Amino acid sequence: MADKFNHMVKHSNGASLNSVFHALADPTRRAMLQALASNPLPVGELAAPFHMSLAAVSKHIKVLEQAGLVRRTINGRTHLCALDAAPLHAGMEWIRHYERFWQQRLDVLEALLKADDQARKTTTRKPRRTA
Repeated sequence: MADKFNHMVKHSNGASLNSVFHALADPTRRAMLQALASNPLPVGELAAPFHMSLAAVSKHIKVLEQAGLVRRTINGRTHLCALDAAPLHAGMEWIRHYERFWQQRLDVLEALLKADDQARKTTTRKPRRTA
């Protein structure tokens, strides 16, 4: 069982789901990923919309790199960040597993509620009084 769980937690590039979800938990990092979705950006441009120091931005980028969501290339003094969405796939697979889990339970609940509603309709009908 533990091996199966570990297989689910680890994905191909070695980053864990925990690090992916940790990275996605912060709104600043989600905004950074959204900015990188269209094209790679230098750190300065990536930092521009945020009211924080470059050191703070760098810490956020390091979290994204550790999760495998951002790749940084260095060309001279320019640090270019690019999105790597591959680790998101493992997160989506994990979410889909639980989506199926809850969908099955909701389907059972819906069937029970419909059966209960139908039973109430048939047992609560009062015979008509004729005058």
